[in-house]
Amino acid sequence: MTQRTVEVATEDGKCPCSLHLPAGEGPWPAVIMYPDAGGLRDTFREMGERLAGLGYVTLVPDFYYRAGEYEPFDLRTAFSQPAERDRLMSLVGSVKPDMVVRDARTYVDYLTSLPETSGDAVGTTGYCMGGRLSLIVAGHLGDRVAAAASFHGGNIAAADDPDSPHLEAGRIKATVYVAGATDDASFPPEQRDRLDQALTEAGVQHTIETYPAAHGFAVPDNPTYDAAAAERHWDAMANLFRSSRGFGGGATSSS
Repeated sequence: MTQRTVEVATEDGKCPCSLHLPAGEGPWPAVIMYPDAGGLRDTFREMGERLAGLGYVTLVPDFYYRAGEYEPFDLRTAFSQPAERDRLMSLVGSVKPDMVVRDARTYVDYLTSLPETSGDAVGTTGYCMGGRLSLIVAGHLGDRVAAAASFHGGNIAAADDPDSPHLEAGRIKATVYVAGATDDASFPPEQRDRLDQALTEAGVQHTIETYPAAHGFAVPDNPTYDAAAAERHWDAMANLFRSSRGFGGGATSSS
């Protein structure tokens, strides 16, 4: 695989991204991978490489780019240290849905312009905060997103949130896969049911599963990382992208 550090020009500036290309000759389908609240860091560069190994051109954006340069977070301790938690939550609060959608249109245009990519639609995937962003983008970009995944995404069907992704279910054209966790206060059973109802009523092809794990199970530098659940997530994501109409491609296994 080939990894490049690139800057994608958006309406609000230049967004640093990690771009990952599969080995061999393309073109290949493209995927936007949204990190968790810790943002773009080495763990997500490694995850981008793994997804590229499955046969997908993968773009991992730094969605905090508007804040300028910032010290990377250590997710093993960020939430237990008050100053770091405050710094992290300040950045989280600075990322608004309209910004995410504007940026996503730019990412899709960038990816589909590359000679290494195929098709006019992309896949999206995300973790924690990024899982929410993945579904928000699917709900606003219509047929430009062919498949959308969310892994331990938080507040993706919150009743009191006017920006909750489930409210845009009627606009989603993508096949959707959502994996929650048994130990995750940010995606309780009532949100799972609300999301399932919204997607079903909108006629969206979707799967929602609950892994026997804790929030953060798929990301190796999270203290709640669960190796078995993480491997299950790679298999599920590979199957989603491989089988989604208008997208497809990639390898046949996550090994």
